Amino acid sequence: LAKVEAAFWLADEPLTSKKLATVAGLVDGREAKRLIDQLRHLYEAEAAPFQIELLAGGYQLLTKTTYHPWLLRLRRLGHEARLAPPMMETLAIIAYKQPITRADVESIRGVSASDPMRQLQEKDLIAVVGKQKSLGRPQLYGTTKKFLQLFGLNDLAELPEVAAFGNANTP
Repeated sequence: LAKVEAAFWLADEPLTSKKLATVAGLVDGREAKRLIDQLRHLYEAEAAPFQIELLAGGYQLLTKTTYHPWLLRLRRLGHEARLAPPMMETLAIIAYKQPITRADVESIRGVSASDPMRQLQEKDLIAVVGKQKSLGRPQLYGTTKKFLQLFGLNDLAELPEVAAFGNANTP
C-alpha cells in the first residue's frame, strides 16, 4: 500500500493500474486496483484533503476541490494553464470537432489559427493524429492526454454538451 501511495506522490501524470503494478512490484493490475480502492477508503475515513481520481485513462492523486481556493493563494496557476482567448477558442473547436484540419478550424473561427495551434502544440494540448484522405493529405489535429488531465476529464465523452452553453453559434 505504501509503494502505491508513494508512486502516486511522485507521478506527474495519471498511472494505469498495469503501470502502477509494474512500478510498485505488484502481481497485476487487479491487485493495483484493490490497493487503490483501499487508499481511497483510507483517505475518506481520515477526511484527508486528497482523493484518487480516474483521469485520462489512469489514476491520479489529487487535492480535493474544496481546498483549491486556498491552494491557489499559495501557488498561482502554472504557465501551461494560461490560455489566451484565441487559444481557448481554437482548443474548444478541436476538442469538439476532432479529428479536424487546420483549414476547418480557420473556417469555423473566421481567422488564421496558425499561432494558436502552434502554441497549443507547444503546450502539448493538441497533436497531429493523422492525415485526411483528400487532395494534399492535410494533417488532422486532436486533443492529447494532457488536455484531458488539465480539464479534469477521463475521456472526451465527458465534455459538456454544446447545448449547455446556451445560444452559442456552433457550426
